Amino acid sequence: MHSIAWWPTLAVLCAATVTDLRSRRIPNWLVLPFLTAGLAVSGWMHGWHGLAQSAEGLGLGTLLFGALYILGGMGMGDVKLCAAIGAWVGPGQLMLAVVLTGLAGGLMALAWALGGGFLGELLKGSGEVMFNWRGRKTLAHPELQLANPRARKMPYAPAIAIGTLISFFAH
Repeated sequence: MHSIAWWPTLAVLCAATVTDLRSRRIPNWLVLPFLTAGLAVSGWMHGWHGLAQSAEGLGLGTLLFGALYILGGMGMGDVKLCAAIGAWVGPGQLMLAVVLTGLAGGLMALAWALGGGFLGELLKGSGEVMFNWRGRKTLAHPELQLANPRARKMPYAPAIAIGTLISFFAH
């Protein structure tokens, strides 16, 4: 399945990265057909077992990135993109892709903050999120949510693309 998944995944990740960088959005017209095709191709190539693996990858992607969405730190387009990738690659490779995505996203955030001159603010905010969560009434830090118009928003599709594409070579 991995060799079949490479080209569609590469094409969708390139398009998602471009649109996320331009508009901070990942459109449904791009992600939902990709997700549906992942389920269909997995079922067609590997029968019920392939369909089950695809559904597990979809569910895992939804669960992992959905939690970040609920906390206010991730957009819904990122959640749908990760779920669609899971539908193509299954849960095993998706876990690797998510770890690599986190590493890529962390490095990108540091470079973005350093280049933008707000590295100290980023580190202070990260410390607040990690170590002062008991002092808040909600899980999501109000100043760091995407809904906050003053919050700095980094497009995350490039990190998802980097982590996912590297996972193809490592898996």
